[in-house]
Amino acid sequence: MNVELPFAPVDTIIRRNAGNLRVSADASKELARRIQKHGATLAETAAERATTDGRKTLMAADFGVEATIDKDALELPVAPIDRIARIDIDDRYRVSMDARVALADILEDYADNVARAAAILARHADRRTITADDIETYFALFE
Repeated sequence: MNVELPFAPVDTIIRRNAGNLRVSADASKELARRIQKHGATLAETAAERATTDGRKTLMAADFGVEATIDKDALELPVAPIDRIARIDIDDRYRVSMDARVALADILEDYADNVARAAAILARHADRRTITADDIETYFALFE
């Protein structure tokens, strides 16, 4: 699977949760891959909701979001989020801008939670760097 999400914003999300820890490039890459997988799954569910409602356009409400935030307040860029949303859904679906922003917000919260836990795992292992192993361990423990 090709990762659509650029690593730099993911790295920024990890760093804002890392405190004084360093972040390996592999950790950013692994979290970006996991974010993409989660986002594609959420979009599939949203597409099912839209179909049930007789629509071909995914809306923010299809992601369980009533009000969206300003896209400029997000670290994750909206264009790659749009591509992530379309990975596993039929081409006949459209993704509204509000839905893209809602999905980006959900995925950023998801990434913050994972990054916070990965930092705890790295500190527990008495390391100064968050690695891909910390991200993988989080998912092994909590998924």
